[in-house]
Amino acid sequence: MTFDILTLFPGMFDGPLTESILKRAAESGLITVRCHNVRDYALDKHKSADDAPYGGGTGMVMKVEPLAGCIEAVKGERPRAKVILTTPRGRTFTHRLAKELAEEPGLIIICGRYEGVDERVSSLYVDEEISLGDFVLTGGELAAMVMVDAVSRFIPGVLGGAGAAHTDSFCDGLLEYPQYTRPPEFKGLHVPEVLLSGNHAEIAKWRRGESLLKSRRSRPELLIAADLTARERRWLAERNDEEVTG
Repeated sequence: MTFDILTLFPGMFDGPLTESILKRAAESGLITVRCHNVRDYALDKHKSADDAPYGGGTGMVMKVEPLAGCIEAVKGERPRAKVILTTPRGRTFTHRLAKELAEEPGLIIICGRYEGVDERVSSLYVDEEISLGDFVLTGGELAAMVMVDAVSRFIPGVLGGAGAAHTDSFCDGLLEYPQYTRPPEFKGLHVPEVLLSGNHAEIAKWRRGESLLKSRRSRPELLIAADLTARERRWLAERNDEEVTG
């Protein structure tokens, strides 16, 4: 998978994408991250990539010409790559969307800045607009880093072939169960006995139950769309009754 990042600040990517799992994935050729400076495609001697908005208002807007030049240059090399614009108005980035994007032949991610991007960029070049959530960042660079990280985890081999991306939180629509490691006791808190039992069926049952309970406490809306059995729904209702009476 090749990620082409179109940005005004390519230096921001030097640290996060050159450490840990992503570094190993790049070194082994599983992913390639290329940063393209949009200013290199500016038409004036000052390398201007933004201008005041038509109609007035505060802030600046990213200009269409530099972005168009940069997109067309990258598309010329990677014509099948999907073009994404990071913007608060876009589709919310989720576990499921990250998995979908991992199936693409390549991604071109435009990092929005300032008050936004000239609308003609979206009209002419963008395949999908994506947002991390209902908040605003100083720029799309951080959003692009998050997308590269989340999508890369679905690339075969990036996580060492263990398939961990398919057992994480949200893989089945729920939050992940609690995790423990040594020591078995710390400051009076003990690892649940079932995890020390060696009984894999009971461990799986406990983890599923904890996943259901944690999702209900922290993200109850996830249970609405989750694929739960009738027995699991009854079990949750019973736990709810116990909490109320207790």
